[in-house]
Amino acid sequence: MEIIFWVLIFIASLALLVKSADWFVESAEKIGLAFKMSPFIIGVTIVAIGTSFPEAAVSIFAALRGATEMVVAIALGSGVTNILLVIGLSAIVAGRLAVKRSLIDLDAPLLAATTVLFIFIMWDREIVFAEGILLLLAFIIYVLYAVLHKREEEETPEAIEVLPSRKERREKEAKIETLKEKVPAKINFKTFIFLILGMGGLIIGAHYNIESVLKLSELFKISTSLIAITAVALGTSLPDLVVSVLAAAKKKYEIALGNIFGSNVFLILTVVGIPALISPLRVDDLTFTIGLPFLIVATLLFIISGISRRIHRWEGAMYLLIYILFIAKLCGLF
Repeated sequence: MEIIFWVLIFIASLALLVKSADWFVESAEKIGLAFKMSPFIIGVTIVAIGTSFPEAAVSIFAALRGATEMVVAIALGSGVTNILLVIGLSAIVAGRLAVKRSLIDLDAPLLAATTVLFIFIMWDREIVFAEGILLLLAFIIYVLYAVLHKREEEETPEAIEVLPSRKERREKEAKIETLKEKVPAKINFKTFIFLILGMGGLIIGAHYNIESVLKLSELFKISTSLIAITAVALGTSLPDLVVSVLAAAKKKYEIALGNIFGSNVFLILTVVGIPALISPLRVDDLTFTIGLPFLIVATLLFIISGISRRIHRWEGAMYLLIYILFIAKLCGLF
């Protein structure tokens, strides 16, 4: 009976985390538009960070609770899930994902550089305060570079699309104008209420999620890292899964793929960087020997697919197969 109770608490806390992040991001986006922030800046800051808020909240509470081995496990597990499961399903739903040139020029190299930096930092199986600072500085550089790169793209619009048609260009320009017209002149009281509710929900959800993970690991006599790298990572990646699969179904490939590039960079640099400022993070054997190799393989596959500018349905199926192998290996099935 106790196991059922804590399983329900785990599921409820994950649901609260996801919904609270949605409230927080939507409210913050409205506030950003009201203050005349550009849609792109909102995208690379509020929206990109917002989709990974559940992981960030859980990781911070894990560090405060002393369960530091969960932090890297969550980041690695979510990173692998984002690529193998989310992109895999997106490619299967869409039939084929067309990668934009802007993703090759900017996001793919930054994701590769971020992954290499992360491997270097965690190689001694501990991430300390100074390394957390380094990760956060890298994230600031990432955001600044993304903003500058976007400005260059605006000056050379031919680099935005892969073989763009006049119709596609007109549709994009119409969407931008529509978005500008919808910018609210004032922020109402309801916006701030949902902003506060979202933040409160993130705090409460993260607290009970960590407590349930610790209790379940004790009851099932398994490591907290195993639950973190599988169940927590999958649960907190649900927003990315929904956004990318729906975008792929509507043939909005840039959103489907760009969302994962940005989320994985954020996961590595801030979801790990911030908790490292609270307490030194340990990397256990499960995360290092299984999680890290799969993250490297998944990232390489994603970058190679990006270079080819096409992710076909059969590649999506391959991504899903590797994800199944990842879960099976973690659970000791082979």
